[in-house]
This record gives sequence, C-alpha cells and structure tokens, in this order.
Amino acid sequence: MLELSILGFLYDTPLHGYELRKRITALTGHVRPVAESTLYPAIKRLEKAGLLARETQPGSTAAPRHVLTLTEAGRTELRHRLAEPARGDITDENRWFTLLAFLRHLPDPSAQADVLRQRLAFLEEPASFFYAGDRPLRAEELDDPFRRGILTIARATSEAELRWLRATLGSLDRSV
Repeated sequence: MLELSILGFLYDTPLHGYELRKRITALTGHVRPVAESTLYPAIKRLEKAGLLARETQPGSTAAPRHVLTLTEAGRTELRHRLAEPARGDITDENRWFTLLAFLRHLPDPSAQADVLRQRLAFLEEPASFFYAGDRPLRAEELDDPFRRGILTIARATSEAELRWLRATLGSLDRSV
C-alpha cells in the first residue's frame, strides 16, 4: 500500500520526499507509521521501474531538494492498481481506505463502481471476529463485554459503510 500511496499522492502534484512522507503518514500513520527507511527504498524502486522521476531543485534556506513527479507510466500503473485491486486491498480495512483515497483517479465511473462492488460483496458475506465452529457469532451471543463491544462497533461501522457504498454505487450507475 505504500507504493499505491506514493503513486496516488504524486498523481496530483509533484512533491519532495518529506512532504510525501507527511501525507502518507496522515493517511495511514495511526496504523502504519512510515519510516524514512521504508519510504525511500520504495521511492527508489518506483523510480527504477520508470514510474517516478526525480528532479533536484535548490533549497531556499537548506540543502537542495529532490522533487518527485509521476511519469506517464506511473499514472498508468496507478490506474491499473486501482482498477484491479488484490483481494487483500478489498478485505483489509486499512488497505481498503488507502485504495479508496485514490479511487477518484480512475476516470471511468463504471470502473470505480466495479471496485466498490467488490467491497460490497465482501461486506455482505457473513463474518465475525469470533465463531462457534463455522458459524459467525453475533454480539448478542457473547457474554464477554469486550468481545461484544468489538462486534457492536464492527457492525455499526459495516452498516455505515454499506449505506455509503449503496448510495455511491447508485450515483455512479446513474452517471454512466
């Protein structure tokens, strides 16, 4: 998801590494802080693959800055990753939010809707954090108030997301 975040933020505007790191941290930092030792190797991989370009600009009061821009190949790669997300990008909430943050860069509303339908299908599957054999348990079935809390919060979050997904899909479908 780090590479997706890099591509997504650079889609709109060139950024230097520090600003890019701040934006990625704001998006995912509460869950996965971005260390320089992780960010800069990812930038180098994307640059080596021809997805990013680096330009050195003089700093106004400090050392020169390296400004990163997305190449046309990088734009194509971002749109490909958005249009064909991995299963984990749909099922993992943090990865899903990263994908969702940049889904607007898919220019085709029907392609956007296809991705949302994948998430909708996932959320409509019966699931729980706790099971009795193969049967998912509901909050009301648990005596443990903390586990009941997990399921109550998850249900409320899922219901809100389902409402949003259905409304957004209706809007996207009307625009096609």
